Amino acid sequence: MISQLFKTFGLSTSNPGTYIGTKSLENTEYISSISPIDQTEIGRVSKTSNYQFQEVIKESKKAFLEWRKFPAPKRGDIIRQYAMELRRHKSDLGKLISVEMGKPIQEGMGEVQEMIDICDFAVGLSRQLYGKTIKSERENHQMYEQWHPLGIVGIISAFNFPVAVWSWNVAIALICGNICIWKPSEKTLFSALACQNLLCKVLSNNNIEIPISNIISGDKNQGKWLAEETEVSLISATGSVRMGREVAATVGKRLGKSILELGGNNAMIVSPNADINLALHAALFGAIGTAGQRCTSTRRLIIHSEIFDVFTEKLKNAYAQVKIGDPLDPNNHMGPLIDQNAVNQYLKCIETVQEQGGEFIIEGGLIRNRNTKSPFYVKPCAALLPPNAEIMKIETFAPVLYLIKYTHLEEAISYQNNVRQGLSSSIITNNLQEAQKFLSPEGSDCGIANVNIGTSGAEIGGAFGGEKDTGGGRESGSDAWKAYMRRQTTTINYGDKIPLAQGIKFNL
Repeated sequence: MISQLFKTFGLSTSNPGTYIGTKSLENTEYISSISPIDQTEIGRVSKTSNYQFQEVIKESKKAFLEWRKFPAPKRGDIIRQYAMELRRHKSDLGKLISVEMGKPIQEGMGEVQEMIDICDFAVGLSRQLYGKTIKSERENHQMYEQWHPLGIVGIISAFNFPVAVWSWNVAIALICGNICIWKPSEKTLFSALACQNLLCKVLSNNNIEIPISNIISGDKNQGKWLAEETEVSLISATGSVRMGREVAATVGKRLGKSILELGGNNAMIVSPNADINLALHAALFGAIGTAGQRCTSTRRLIIHSEIFDVFTEKLKNAYAQVKIGDPLDPNNHMGPLIDQNAVNQYLKCIETVQEQGGEFIIEGGLIRNRNTKSPFYVKPCAALLPPNAEIMKIETFAPVLYLIKYTHLEEAISYQNNVRQGLSSSIITNNLQEAQKFLSPEGSDCGIANVNIGTSGAEIGGAFGGEKDTGGGRESGSDAWKAYMRRQTTTINYGDKIPLAQGIKFNL
């Protein structure tokens, strides 16, 4: 299957890792891509050298001078054609994502659908990019705001959504007139190269030789080069809080701009007024989707004491039906964790939960059977913990769910907000007052607040991002496009006099 997928996307078992549009640059140092499904090597991609990085910057600067001249709707049409390519290759790209990252095939294809959706959004946006007209206090003067592209946008993406989050950035950045440099996760390079080749195909079909999208490959060193580069106007980085702090400090030191999408530690409140079946489905998918490796994964379940026993019993039954195994089998709900380091963190988390007084209602552990061909498959688990347990304040990228009892809504909201991360949140209730309280300024302090849906996932039409240690960035929909442009206030004097400040006059 891999050989056929490689053929579809113009890949091989050994690939250059630096792309300036269609031009590739190869190095002698390589990164191996290992499938977490069975620990086989998919292939190798060469690291970007510092010299090659400087070439990417130089060519990106030149490309910007040309790309910004294209009318925004024409830039949008390139993205429209890219969306059509994604539609044609949805199944194959979804499979490649699943093989390389380990998420279930349904989620792999869902990730490609997210790419298609943001492209469609960007196409419409390319005919908008609105400014404002402003009434001037001076006679015969007109004021307005307009928006211009920034220049070069650097995108640093994570392994858990190897291509979707890049697309949120690149689709918007390109229609705004910017040039993009992508540093994908070193764990999912082939998915990135496939997307690059599809976009280059669209450019070739339109006789456009401008390298509007470029790739550098490597580890944190290449990411550091991108963050330090003064010619890169904006860095959009997705990853851990630790990484985000480093990026923020580096970019801030040179007074650059950044969009940070960092950790999530998301809670769902289950009210006694909840539809229990609805809450059960939302909690289950939120906790085990992508094997708990989503930034929006449900980490904490805050359940009213009146329904705690009933709900947890149903939760046990639901977990017992979760099928774990090869993510390419559509009958399975959960695949492996990404690598041994992720497994180690999962096992350490279970140990810490027990040390801090946690009681496992659903037991975890490793899975070793004929259906799992690598040591990265684990059991999703759930533990009842005291509300002040420190482990709950830490994001562990694994299918570990913490359960907390509450008696009053204010108490539940305080538990929800009592972490440093502030990405996604949810309440399941049919009580209007409870829902509105949760959405009020006294309620959730997260960037995303949901009622009667879970914490996991988001529509591209809304701006995506969170507060506190989540970084404060916003990507995707709404007016997130403004982060990829610079605002310019313009005043036009259509009279024959210059009114000066405070009535100052010159005898000229």
